[in-house]
Amino acid sequence: MRELRTVATGRPAPFALGAPAYLIALGGWLVASALLLLASEQLVDLATSSDRVLGAAHAIGLVFFPFAVAAAVWQLLPVMLRNDPPAPRLRWVVLVLLLAGIPLSVAIGTGNGRLGAVSAVLLAVGFLLLLGELALMIRGAPVGRLLVVSRPAVALAMLNAAAAFALGAVAFADGGPEPLGVPYDRFLLVHLSLALVGWLTVMILAVGRTLVPMLALAGAEPPRRVPWPELALVAGLWTFAAGIAGSSDPIAGLGLVVMAAAMLRPARTFVRSALAPKIGYREGPAAHVAVGLAFVAQALAIALAAVGGAGSGRRAAVTCVLLVGVGWAAGVILGHLGKLVSLSGWGAWPPGPRPKQADLYPARAWQLEVVVFSVAVELVALGVLASSTATARLGAALLVAAALTALAAGVETVRRVVVGRRRQVSA
Repeated sequence: MRELRTVATGRPAPFALGAPAYLIALGGWLVASALLLLASEQLVDLATSSDRVLGAAHAIGLVFFPFAVAAAVWQLLPVMLRNDPPAPRLRWVVLVLLLAGIPLSVAIGTGNGRLGAVSAVLLAVGFLLLLGELALMIRGAPVGRLLVVSRPAVALAMLNAAAAFALGAVAFADGGPEPLGVPYDRFLLVHLSLALVGWLTVMILAVGRTLVPMLALAGAEPPRRVPWPELALVAGLWTFAAGIAGSSDPIAGLGLVVMAAAMLRPARTFVRSALAPKIGYREGPAAHVAVGLAFVAQALAIALAAVGGAGSGRRAAVTCVLLVGVGWAAGVILGHLGKLVSLSGWGAWPPGPRPKQADLYPARAWQLEVVVFSVAVELVALGVLASSTATARLGAALLVAAALTALAAGVETVRRVVVGRRRQVSA
């Protein structure tokens, strides 16, 4: 059998590279959920600088997100940008360097400066290599050809990711109450906003406008010249960040309103995909997107109320970070991991009879995961907002159960692919 031509679109990363990255991400998510359970009391007490809270947050930010995003980028963007990076073997080096996020999260949680410095340097090198690969793919994208992802939007996402990483390094190196002259809690909120909104949400919008309808078997979005939602979202984000850093509630509120307006068109696309009759919310990707949008709406309402003077601004900020960071950003990415690893295995199938992609994807497990995940996040956020440790701890325990389900489902997909490929080769 002849190999299908892929030169015009670019080649996804091989299954041998993508599968370990996806499984490390799922393992990191399980560890982060367990740490969040241990940090429940500190979260409710708003002890955001405690070792347990920092450990949980950075297990998500330095292990789960980097591996999940890198694996998805390697699998999706060569096809979407219609070209390959010039040195695809360098991805293995990046994969190894990203492992430095594990000791770095430990160093941040324990205050080990030497381990943190070495790990941060290694992680930064891996991050720069990943950014360099993306920059080369963006530059090499063919002119005059239809691209299903916006180059400016991808570039914006990676610039915000670099800014978030830099601010995190500043906070770790400074160690004082006012990094760069900004109170620590406000500085931390800016850092998290750049990561969760500027990096992850912009990337979700840029890639998701094609990927979410495709996986839900819904109608595709029409081509566009300018990524207006992503541009407006970044404009609102930086306005919000300026307001937070400058302790100006009106400016921060304006930024929130702009970000909310920027999300309207993508939200409509995602909801339409979730309601698609063939698959829609019956599988993990669209279901997590729909649930994530509900969490974003809650976070916006809580944030606007806090800016207007209702309740504790600090408690509202921690609740919003949980809703956006865990419920939206982590949830949407998590919901796509199972489908993407099964697609990677299906695409790497050896010549001969090929199974249905659905045979590699344990849909029931991912349906259970999204239900338990949704209840878990809601309970954790409610526990923090209402100062109820018992509620937050129950939600965190359910989050661990959901993470175990996700990891088991991911491992099962890899097992099915490996066993099926061995049988195919030996037949």
